[in-house]
Amino acid sequence: MKTIAIISQKGGAGKTTLAVHLASAAAPDFVSLIVDTDPQATASRWGEWRKGADPEIIDCGAPTLLAGKLSKAAELGAELAVIDTPPHADAMARQAARLADLILVPCRPKAFDLAAIEATAELVKASQKPAFVVLMAGPPRAPLIYKEAAEVIEGSFGLQLAPVALPERAAFHHSTAQGRTADEFDHDGKAAAEIAALWCWTQGQLNMSTREPVRMPAAVG
Repeated sequence: MKTIAIISQKGGAGKTTLAVHLASAAAPDFVSLIVDTDPQATASRWGEWRKGADPEIIDCGAPTLLAGKLSKAAELGAELAVIDTPPHADAMARQAARLADLILVPCRPKAFDLAAIEATAELVKASQKPAFVVLMAGPPRAPLIYKEAAEVIEGSFGLQLAPVALPERAAFHHSTAQGRTADEFDHDGKAAAEIAALWCWTQGQLNMSTREPVRMPAAVG
């Protein structure tokens, strides 16, 4: 089983949106699940709205329980686990990073958000695991903003930037409020194509074989 940890010490970064969309993108081809470690239980609530549709969501309230939850999921046949971590929770974030094969750090390309990932960057580096920042909820057409964000992320913090961003799209808001994904809400929309491209790239990072062709979106900016 492969494991992705979605980590950001800042609230409102888009962790749950990223987690539910990646796990759902994997679900048609792989047995995937979301491990909801956030006391706010946003991912679990989204799962309830789905009324039993994949991916499965399990909760984990303590860092000491996480390894056991992942081990049990693997024993039951899970092929991918996506850990949705809470903000301001060093113990859970560090444990998730320790157990992950890949760490993704969602971040809005805005000054305050970029400055706030310094603590996350230190945590990620300490884990010595492959890690990438995923830019979230920025303007769809703003090349200078993305260029400046990349300079901060790669230059100031020494983190790698994922090649696919998830700009602000109405489909993310409408779909999650209905317990759906952007692809389920508008299969031919830009948000769906961007998620598909991000999942395709993520598969490569995890060495999980691609089973379906992926629609590539136009470049952001």
